[in-house]
Amino acid sequence: MGVDLTLIHWLYLLMVIVIVVSMIYRKDTAIICTISIFILGLVATGDLLLATSSIFSSFLYTFNQLLSIILVISVIVGMTQVLNISGVNKILVTPFSKLIRNYSTGYWIIGITIMVFSWFFWPSPAVALIGAFLLPAAIRVGLPPIAVAISMNLFGHGIALSGDYLIQGTPKLTSEAANIPIADVMMASVPLVIVMGLVTTLVSFYLIRRDMKNGTMTFTTGISDRLYVEDLLQNEKPRKHLPKALGLGWSICIVLLFSLNVCSLIYADLQGDEATALILGTSIFILIITNLLFDHKKAFTQTTEYLVSGFQFAFRVFTPVIPIASFFYLGGTLFLDIFGEVLPYGSQGIIADFGVAISKSAMVTPEMGAVLITAIGIVSGLDGSGYSGIALIGQLSHIFVGGIEWGVATLSSLGQIVAIWIGGGTVVPWAILPAAAICGVDPIEVARRNLIPVMIGLMVTMLVAMLLIRFPILS
Repeated sequence: MGVDLTLIHWLYLLMVIVIVVSMIYRKDTAIICTISIFILGLVATGDLLLATSSIFSSFLYTFNQLLSIILVISVIVGMTQVLNISGVNKILVTPFSKLIRNYSTGYWIIGITIMVFSWFFWPSPAVALIGAFLLPAAIRVGLPPIAVAISMNLFGHGIALSGDYLIQGTPKLTSEAANIPIADVMMASVPLVIVMGLVTTLVSFYLIRRDMKNGTMTFTTGISDRLYVEDLLQNEKPRKHLPKALGLGWSICIVLLFSLNVCSLIYADLQGDEATALILGTSIFILIITNLLFDHKKAFTQTTEYLVSGFQFAFRVFTPVIPIASFFYLGGTLFLDIFGEVLPYGSQGIIADFGVAISKSAMVTPEMGAVLITAIGIVSGLDGSGYSGIALIGQLSHIFVGGIEWGVATLSSLGQIVAIWIGGGTVVPWAILPAAAICGVDPIEVARRNLIPVMIGLMVTMLVAMLLIRFPILS
């Protein structure tokens, strides 16, 4: 049974177009989304009070969806600060830095190290935690700082964040938007994350080697703070750390604790909020114990300060996402929950109604769906968030996949990967700031050198997604 498209449907579509255009021109989409929520409510109900209060209702819904992610990121960031101040982070990365023998191994070992730590800590905290200690080792074997930043960025904000298999914040958002189990999203994303990661890092490594040989990439390429880099190399600022034996012992305990977390996730089949809760609990115990070991006199006051700092970081990252995601959530059943039965009888939400209309008026193929999802992921990532378009992508996947139900997870995962790689991010300059700052290089130059490898990776990944949708036996 079809559903007639009303003024509300077309108004929502117009607003989506306006938001996408604003993303392209890097305007403040949060303002546009907030105003759009109000206008939709006013047109749908004619009630000024309800339209105004709908802004709060939709924000509250989105905040509840993001709360577990915000909480765990806050704790992890606070924990990384304690590990950094106490010197434990330097001990944790020592085994990796000793493996760096030449610039080739430096690129891959730094990238893989950042990727592993990013699975536990998220990329920005992971880069802050260990980047400064891996950079000098890489420079000494001939890898320029900008190449180190590229490696950290592609493996951390690219591979690790687009999969996010331990904290599971990214697939959780995708699964809720697509209304499918988080396990389906994670399983479907594995081959796509592998393909995207391999293609992008291999192409990037080839370009780095080529540029180093022809002299277009040197030690000074893209350097924005040479004194900072030279200071790292000379190690002129020693600080008080934990005693060596105590620091080493506690570092081993931290590794064992997180290893037990991984085993628990696998054998107890913990996913979503359960997995997030385990990582959070472990992280906060590590934060407290490290602080007590390092400075027990101030631990009872400083622990709260670290948590406050972590919350400031998390809210700074996620606050712009809330109004944007709130608007796109209104494309689903949230619209009916807030405004009541104002859509035609039988409606399952604005996006679902468009899906029914499109399926009856045109033949939507999975191949065309993969192209459209990739395009939407690229555009939505231009705001530098990576998360703002996931809600829309998840809902549109049901439409663009045609009649192949098992392809929803694959198409949603493709959109997730595209949005995160672009905006989360490896191409948008302000998303590259953590890695660029640690390496003392210009983020715009890093973004410029990332563009070709990332776009090649996206095209190959899109083609693989088409095959996986048509031939699920390959996945």
